[in-house]
Amino acid sequence: MRVGALKIKAQLYCGDELAMGPGKADLLEAIARAGSISGAGRAMGMSYRRSWLLVDSMNRCWTGKLVETVAGGGQGRGASLTALGRDVLAAYRALEAGLAEASQQGLVAALEAVLRDQPLPPVREDG
Repeated sequence: MRVGALKIKAQLYCGDELAMGPGKADLLEAIARAGSISGAGRAMGMSYRRSWLLVDSMNRCWTGKLVETVAGGGQGRGASLTALGRDVLAAYRALEAGLAEASQQGLVAALEAVLRDQPLPPVREDG
């Protein structure tokens, strides 16, 4: 999310692996809407493989799966968020909202007051 000149991106890590960030949260929302990993990936403009790898990463990083899958096509097949998945997504979105709210409390304005619109040209080493 962008607040003026400030870009806030909350990322939670599991070891060196990104467990949750804005893109993974968006993917969870897309899975909830589409009912499948492939449909969510298509809606987000990413390949099934990339979508599946992100889901696999999330499922390995939390104490339980965030996405439950049932292989194959037809009735009852596809993917859905687990109760933990819904809880993690809601908590992550609340964290983002809290960060956005905190950034509106004058601190960003104080920094923006002394921030240039564009950087000065680089200083030449031989100068």
